[in-house]
Amino acid sequence: MPLSPSAELLAQHLQSTGFVEVYAHHDTDGIAAASILCTALSRCHVPFHLHIRPTITTDMIPIDRPVLLCDFGSSLSDLPGSTMVVDHHIPSFTGEFHVNPRLHGVDGDRELSASGAAYLVAQHLGDNRDLAGLALLGVIGDRQEFSGLNREILHDGIANGIISSKHGFRLAGRQLFERLLLSTDPYLPAITGNDPVCRVLSEIVDPGVPLEDDSLFLSRLILEVGEEASEYALLRIFGEVYDLEREVIPQAPALSAVVDACGKSGRGGLAASLCLGDPAGVSEAWDVFSAFRQRIIQGLRSVVQIEPGWYRLDDPGVVSDIADLLSQDFVQTSPVFVIAGEGEVCRVSARSPPGIDLNLDSVVRTAASSVGGSGGGHISRAGATIPHGKDDLFRQAVMEAI
Repeated sequence: MPLSPSAELLAQHLQSTGFVEVYAHHDTDGIAAASILCTALSRCHVPFHLHIRPTITTDMIPIDRPVLLCDFGSSLSDLPGSTMVVDHHIPSFTGEFHVNPRLHGVDGDRELSASGAAYLVAQHLGDNRDLAGLALLGVIGDRQEFSGLNREILHDGIANGIISSKHGFRLAGRQLFERLLLSTDPYLPAITGNDPVCRVLSEIVDPGVPLEDDSLFLSRLILEVGEEASEYALLRIFGEVYDLEREVIPQAPALSAVVDACGKSGRGGLAASLCLGDPAGVSEAWDVFSAFRQRIIQGLRSVVQIEPGWYRLDDPGVVSDIADLLSQDFVQTSPVFVIAGEGEVCRVSARSPPGIDLNLDSVVRTAASSVGGSGGGHISRAGATIPHGKDDLFRQAVMEAI
């Protein structure tokens, strides 16, 4: 594997430390990546302290002890050289202990997530093949493809009995009614958040027939969705579903969604406990998932379009989810930018819909820097933090950069 030398070097360094401060991004990929490495460290008897954060800056990082960053850090050029980074974003960090697929010619947008990179590091810390299921969470959460190294990790998990697959209904939730009502990935117009319609749909199913074979349910579902949803949204209702034989929530799409909701709701510890195999918080985590999905639905109802492709939102906690939803599940002809205020700063999430070829990392990074903020990410998915009141200047800078 092309990442083996850097993964092995980082693993050796981790084993030589007496203690590690682990910082992880608060989404599914970051929490899964950190959980993989924390589990592997625990098996090597290396103590750690795990922090889940929505963002990371250089001044947040302690300089008196070893630090490992998961799913962020690559974009920071001024990190201390001793910092350890496992990430898949476009890199500016040049430190020695940096595992990132992009440094080895691997597509970090599609073929390897941070949790996948963490899995490769974990294999140099011992026999940790049972953690392959957690690596899938980043693929699902970051909407990557099962190609390249992602496919190799998937096959590794299947071969070792950690992952199984089947064709089925992919919406996350505990019962069919909840899965329909809280569907925001994908978002289903006329169904998501529509209590009466979801009750009717959940009551017409034939309990003796799998959903994917229930012609009455399928016909009514598609008729209710209508023509507003994108083809990409419709294709994500059914498909390949992976079951994780060792995890506290077996369905991979469901576990990914629950972990993501907990992390973004400020319950990173609860999210990590699920990935670390503790079943005690499963019921509470599902409740957090339900509340978070309702926030997304409310956010979509309240979002205001400033101009084509630009939206303003009141809830900064769901800005990235609203950006994903608007760019993927509605027909769009231009990049999508969602802005939400948060105290003295504004959070921005930028997305390129399918078929639009634009390097958002470069555009957002340049525009944010020009107004005294910071930003970056992936080619098709990026984010920024800019000073409050500078959003109009930021929009102008984005248009100039484009």
